[in-house]
Amino acid sequence: MENATPAPQRTPEPGRILALDYGRARIGLALADGQARLARPLSVLARKNRGEDLRRLRGLVREYGVTRIVLGLPLRLDGTRGEMAEEVERFAERLRKQLGLPVDLMDERLSSWKAEALLAVKEKKISHRDFENAKKSRKKNRKENSVDAVAAAVILREFLAQRDRGKERD
Repeated sequence: MENATPAPQRTPEPGRILALDYGRARIGLALADGQARLARPLSVLARKNRGEDLRRLRGLVREYGVTRIVLGLPLRLDGTRGEMAEEVERFAERLRKQLGLPVDLMDERLSSWKAEALLAVKEKKISHRDFENAKKSRKKNRKENSVDAVAAAVILREFLAQRDRGKERD
């Protein structure tokens, strides 16, 4: 079983890139211009069913002029694929077929942890070491929604950085 995710396309597109942090209850969304190196959290999509989820994603793709999707691939810490990674791969294939866009899978290990750390530092102005205590004090629903969108932004930032590193080697 191959552990490495293929390198993303190295030529930036003129349109926007939409990143998804896929979960069974929610999908975190983040957006970046194809030329830019900045990713920003967009929102969180509460899951309903496959058809409705794809319909709402199609609407976002049109609204924001998205030309590429980056989907977080939840590998295990040892790099192997589990049940959730297989579900994400099936979802990626549905996105490709239904939306007609390229979909890149990006290793998302620890993206939620990084998102928690970023939110704790931003909200509480604390050190990374103290973020565990701060995250416990936030309201659960607000935290989950924020974390999902920020995790999507973390995934997108890593995609953009990997793409830019590939350009530097060319």
